[in-house]
Amino acid sequence: MRPLQAKIIALEKTQPTIDPQTEIRRSVDFLKDYLKQNTFLHSYVLGISGGQDSTLAGKLAQMAIAELRAETGDSTYQFYAVRLPYGVQADESDAMAAIEWMQADTVVRIDIKAATDAMTAELTANGQTISDFNKGNIKARQRMIVQYAIAGAHSGAVVGTDHAAENITGFYTKFGDGGADVTPLYRLDKRQGQALLKELGAPEHLYLKKPTADLEEDRPSLPDEVALGVTYQNIDDYLEGKEVAPAAAEKIEAWFLKTQHKRHLPITVFDTFWKA
Repeated sequence: MRPLQAKIIALEKTQPTIDPQTEIRRSVDFLKDYLKQNTFLHSYVLGISGGQDSTLAGKLAQMAIAELRAETGDSTYQFYAVRLPYGVQADESDAMAAIEWMQADTVVRIDIKAATDAMTAELTANGQTISDFNKGNIKARQRMIVQYAIAGAHSGAVVGTDHAAENITGFYTKFGDGGADVTPLYRLDKRQGQALLKELGAPEHLYLKKPTADLEEDRPSLPDEVALGVTYQNIDDYLEGKEVAPAAAEKIEAWFLKTQHKRHLPITVFDTFWKA
């Protein structure tokens, strides 16, 4: 095993093999315990894109909320599935299929296009050049604002979809989809998340579809693996302690080192990793 590989595995807390039922229970109990320990909270809020990660996180959150209601008789425990399209979303049908499958208590739809375009126009009017990539990050941060606004209205916490294969590469927007209160998928890689969805009986097309952030307008529906330059199979193998081709390992480790600032927020005068 490569020296940095062992360090990353320890950080991400991944396991070479998992039992899906055990990990489902572990995540659901974690989500329940968080609300029970923070008695001022009564709901979970999550943006649903129709991809694997939000489908899994949403199902786990709904399961936790349903169990809390049954155990306590408190109907104020609620799960809010939020649709956050920028105008018309190409895979809208997948998002709605995911929401239907997870049986979300409440569905809220907020189109972020007007807010995103207004912000971009205001920046441009004040002499700032906003690239398509930068605008994509603005979209992600608008979605974070909406989720926290809904959480604020319903004594809620925002659920994040970050998992080990995403975390290792920093493949999320800082203070965008990286902004959340709880991350029930932390410790799982991509194929392990698929195993949990399969165990839960999710529609196959939702967890076998090509992952995409779909933030860029110049490159719509760009697959994650194209943007990263490495496959999720390689990333998962690396996280499970397996040997991967040197070129793939070097790419994974380069992403890890480049995105350390995303995994360590906020940076203080006592932090030293960035000086290495």
